[in-house]
Amino acid sequence: MNITTADPHPEEHKSQRSPWLRAAVLGANDGIVSTASIMVGVAAATSDITTILTAGIAGLAAGALSMAAGEYVSVSSQRDSERYDLDIERKSIAEMPEAEEAQLAAIYVERGLDEKLARQVAKQLHENDALRAHARDELGIDVDELARPWQAAIASASSFTLGAAIPVLAAVFVHGDWATEAIVVSALAALLITGAIGAYIGGGHRVLAAVRVLLGGGLAMAITGLIGHLIGIAV
Repeated sequence: MNITTADPHPEEHKSQRSPWLRAAVLGANDGIVSTASIMVGVAAATSDITTILTAGIAGLAAGALSMAAGEYVSVSSQRDSERYDLDIERKSIAEMPEAEEAQLAAIYVERGLDEKLARQVAKQLHENDALRAHARDELGIDVDELARPWQAAIASASSFTLGAAIPVLAAVFVHGDWATEAIVVSALAALLITGAIGAYIGGGHRVLAAVRVLLGGGLAMAITGLIGHLIGIAV
């Protein structure tokens, strides 16, 4: 039987999407919850729409920059670790090729291959691309998909900005006594949508995910609103 690279029964897996999904969905949810909570907290202390909008826009800018900086630093550290491990592995392969090949064979034995076949597989992979084989099977690193700090930073900042813009726009278009209600309703509706979308893309339960995000965001806004109300009374 000939083995081809074509998949006779293609399957749609979700886990490969997790890195960008985490950055995008968490960024949007953070933008919605944090900005709406700030605005609700300020609105509980004052009814001045200019103050509320200023707080919202400031929260949007600060949050987006913070997300970008945090993701960049975090993913840069991850990339540095990956490169360091690859350098160590490259040096070990150059200095001790037989020992590294035996180590790779031992990994395959642990995964269920018999020793003879494991040695054959390790030998062939070493002859083809030893570093790639060790990176994948020993270190769990895909040499073609190393961590990308700028990509993560831009994705997080962009998704945060999009999420944060929702309560800000609600306050822009709805003034007066209904401004706070517009902020809360728009934020909760957006959380339902992002929760469901995130679950759909990631293969989770859409209703449960949406409700989970909704309850968490609602609780955050309620607590912040209470704090703002108490500060408004005290000041």
